[in-house]
Amino acid sequence: MVNNNETQNDFPKVRRDQLITVQDLIDFKQLLIVDIKKLLKEHTGHPGHQWLKAFEIKKMLRLSESKLQYLRDKGLIPFKKLGGITYYNLEEIEALMNSGKLNDQMKMV
Repeated sequence: MVNNNETQNDFPKVRRDQLITVQDLIDFKQLLIVDIKKLLKEHTGHPGHQWLKAFEIKKMLRLSESKLQYLRDKGLIPFKKLGGITYYNLEEIEALMNSGKLNDQMKMV
């Protein structure tokens, strides 16, 4: 004999502790948005991480090693040094570029 529940739908019975709550959906949405933004940044040429090394900055700003060193020495470009490696904060560099200050300084050099 066939059980009526099994013939009507082949899905297992959902128990109370298996239900998805509205908060679960909101959390999933936020994680999905973050992942999509990260993928879009990577796809448009921006790295997906916040701290960049010198070679990434040189590529992004089209600078030579000596030009980047000059900007660091003059305090025109923010950076952090950790264990002998120089890192640049992507958000600070983008803000500097958007403000136009970096372009003005580059014309003077």
